[in-house]
Amino acid sequence: MSSIPRTAFILQIHRSPNQVNMFLKQLIAEDQADVFIHIDKKCYEQIKGEIIPHPNVTVLSESINCEWGDISQVDATLLLLKEVLAANKNYDFICLRSGQDLLVKEGLKDFLQVHSEKIFMTYRKMNNGELSLMKINWPKFTRRRYTTIHPIRLYRRLLISLYRKGINLFPNMGMWPSEFSFYKGSQWFTIPLEIARYMLTFLEENKWYYSYFKNTLVPDESFFQTLIMNSPYKDEVMNNNLFFFKWGKTLSERNSPQDLTSLDIHTIKNSDRFFARKFDDSTDYAVIQYFAERIKLERKDYSQMANMGE
Repeated sequence: MSSIPRTAFILQIHRSPNQVNMFLKQLIAEDQADVFIHIDKKCYEQIKGEIIPHPNVTVLSESINCEWGDISQVDATLLLLKEVLAANKNYDFICLRSGQDLLVKEGLKDFLQVHSEKIFMTYRKMNNGELSLMKINWPKFTRRRYTTIHPIRLYRRLLISLYRKGINLFPNMGMWPSEFSFYKGSQWFTIPLEIARYMLTFLEENKWYYSYFKNTLVPDESFFQTLIMNSPYKDEVMNNNLFFFKWGKTLSERNSPQDLTSLDIHTIKNSDRFFARKFDDSTDYAVIQYFAERIKLERKDYSQMANMGE
């Protein structure tokens, strides 16, 4: 390994190129990282020309139409992972992030250097109710996001309720090994390069795995967790994706991270996490500016301390 970890950040974005560019400037500062960007096909043409040109930034020419709760989210991540490996560079880590994230604390590269073998992602073993997300063959029309009471949302609840009672009206007929358990968590991860190689090799040699997930519900929150937690690398997983989130409390918001504002600055700083999401420049641009400037100042102070040490 190199003395200082060089990271490949893989970003899935779909809006706000100016905000994305602020995040990019944080990531590529001091030439310690490369960034690979997938732009949702729905807005590819509008956004691609707005991303800052830089030798360390690659915008993928291939674009996938990403839908909530759908395998297309996984497809975009796999496309990015393949692009990183095709670059044939000796990265230490690959970090999956979105365009609505920011660095909120300096020191990531030192942290990764200390934890060079570890995998950072959140996970938990699925309970019986959650297994319905995997065991039911969910039709395309049910894999959509609704934040209010909606007939499709009620229909999903009905199918899950029946599953808990032992009735599966639309079973997932894909092959699944009895020794494999299902796990879920947040889709964002930081993994050593060798784990990306392992995952892509596994998927190439075990076509049944991807096929099983094709019609599951919200597979981006279980696909990679389940693969890694059933792998020889499971003991290297830290149940931490290095993120700060503010979760909603109401029915329509409780399963989604809420927009962060200037009122959250103190809590974010006290969390001691390196990243936070989600930020929205139309909600509160000041909080984005705050953390952009904070990282600049922390890097300046860190550089001065390092020079004094020399």
